[in-house]
Amino acid sequence: MAERTAETAAAAGTVDIGGDITVNRLGCGAMRLTGPGVWGPPPNPAEALAVLRRAVELQVNFIDTADSYGPEVSERLIAEALYPYPDDLVIATKGGMVRPGPDEWVPNGRPEHLRAACESSLRRLRLEQIPLYQLHRPDPRVPFDESVGALVTLKDEGKIRHIGLSNVTDEQIDQAERLTPIVSVQNRYNMLDRESDPIVDRCAWQDMTFIPWAPVREAGESQAALIIAERHHATPTQVMLAWLLARAPVMLPIPGTASVSHLEENVGAAGLELGPDELAALNQNR
Repeated sequence: MAERTAETAAAAGTVDIGGDITVNRLGCGAMRLTGPGVWGPPPNPAEALAVLRRAVELQVNFIDTADSYGPEVSERLIAEALYPYPDDLVIATKGGMVRPGPDEWVPNGRPEHLRAACESSLRRLRLEQIPLYQLHRPDPRVPFDESVGALVTLKDEGKIRHIGLSNVTDEQIDQAERLTPIVSVQNRYNMLDRESDPIVDRCAWQDMTFIPWAPVREAGESQAALIIAERHHATPTQVMLAWLLARAPVMLPIPGTASVSHLEENVGAAGLELGPDELAALNQNR
């Protein structure tokens, strides 16, 4: 199938985060720049560094990571590849998950852990302040107010600029907003998995950035995406990303990859405009 050539992420337009940060509306997720099971170093470190550098060349200026990716590996690679950072580059990271082993994820929302995680991320990323720091997942063993409160304290100390939430419910957003402004939500969301539809709508009317993780699914699962991709000389992945961009103006997709060619394919979706009939067909294709 033909593939749209890489434009730049600027073709997707921009989104404001927290009222004082503006980024191009197609970012890059850095989870896949690690080893199998999101554990250890990547099989090809040189390619991982090349992905990050090529992303910046393509005007991707929002990179999403977490201390648990590797763990620590993704953040170290970002600093190695891109420091000193371009003035417009925004690095968002997350804390609140620990990794006993490959493919194992355990929430840890204790305030002392979140403080240690944030301060370690600052050192690895070589930042004085993290522009957007997100609670990776609520910890059922820790009162949610305590976890969010720890981030509020870190923000008051100047270590965090803005606070976001990940893997949360509507009720948890309400609870957090009673303590502090929340500027972003990062939940699983894609064309074929729309459980977070109500939260996307909430983010749109509150002007809160929505960052979908797992933004694309297997192309073969959507016949409509295959047909529309052929029509636009694009790939089904590009169509799925274009659908996300059309879904809400606050949407900030962060497709991840460990391949420069796949990165260029993802960025090629930035300027893909879908017609009303195409969007309707994709909306029906769950």
